[in-house]
Amino acid sequence: MPLTDSAIKTAKPKEKAYKLSDAHGLYLLINPTGSKLWRIKYRFGGKQKGLAIGAYPTISLAQARQRREEARQQLAEGIDPSEQKKAAKQARAATGLTFETLAREWFAYNSPRWADSTSYKAKLYLENDLIPVIGARPLKAITRPELVELVRKVEARGTLNAAGKIRQWLHQIFRYGLARGVVDSNPATDLDVIAAPARAARHHPHVNFAELPELLSKADSANINILTRCAIRLLTLTAVRPGELRAAPWSEFDLDAATWTIPAERMKARRPHIVPLPHQAVAILRQLEEITGSYSLLFPGQQKADRPMSENTINKALRLMGYKDRQTGHGFRHLLSTELNGRGYNRDWIERQLAHGDSDEIRDTYNHANYLEQRREMMQAWADSIDALCAGANVVSIKRKA
Repeated sequence: MPLTDSAIKTAKPKEKAYKLSDAHGLYLLINPTGSKLWRIKYRFGGKQKGLAIGAYPTISLAQARQRREEARQQLAEGIDPSEQKKAAKQARAATGLTFETLAREWFAYNSPRWADSTSYKAKLYLENDLIPVIGARPLKAITRPELVELVRKVEARGTLNAAGKIRQWLHQIFRYGLARGVVDSNPATDLDVIAAPARAARHHPHVNFAELPELLSKADSANINILTRCAIRLLTLTAVRPGELRAAPWSEFDLDAATWTIPAERMKARRPHIVPLPHQAVAILRQLEEITGSYSLLFPGQQKADRPMSENTINKALRLMGYKDRQTGHGFRHLLSTELNGRGYNRDWIERQLAHGDSDEIRDTYNHANYLEQRREMMQAWADSIDALCAGANVVSIKRKA
């Protein structure tokens, strides 16, 4: 018999839940707590399934029957009512989802797989350039022209590298949203097509080898922090990238073995790099250990000790010393490369010391040699030649053929 309003109103709870059936799979579930819940029982794909459509009296008998008929129509069209309801719920949630919510979820998902430097920069750009501009916008309302305008404002600051990263991360965030099913398209595709033209390639400036004693002398006498002075000396003696040095933890160093091992996640090429340390570098590190050895980082930041020295510190110090447009922190790598190639050292030793990949991809894939002992001898000779030059000696005798 079909249900009646009076039968529903007078139905009392029992010790166990029970059903009051209507027709075509519609029934009312009476729970021991007294709640009365509408359910539809149906079959789809050969399986028995159920659909919850609300509680009585919020949903009346007439409304429940109407929803049952809607479900039957969906079944007739080959649509599973439960899946349809789930998809509609997700669509409603997605409509109100903001860019900030998705961006933070994307960051939390990816950051554990990134190098610390990548994670730091992504967080910085999210907080400074993306979230303040479009963070509160519903994802589905964000358009391509609005993203183009955002990136052009970054380009207008002259920070083309940052603009490139922002284009890349916008694309990845919306791609993540596509995989999550919260957006229907990616408005951040092909933003590079209208990117501002890159400036002409500019090599990192550096002094020549003969000018090095004057630079080091100015570093010793300049009004700069002792940590910055040590950093400049270590860049000169190791030719590592400034970012690899300033973010280095003490745990990577074995001073007794005169070896610095940088893990893959901190390297640009994503492979571990062993740096042989000449005794002059070890002496500086011993001195530095007395100052910062109680911290995790060689060069802790002045404001926050758990963050590394600012990436601008070394170049700012060089400018204060009078080397603007003449020397940068990265330029010490070019100085070493130019000088050691000129002295006839094996190119593979120099490239491995600089942690460069080979331009021949196949050769690079199979050439795993570290040349550690050869590089140790080469870098010790390099450090000795700097000492000799600073002392006024002739360094021609130090030149050698591989």
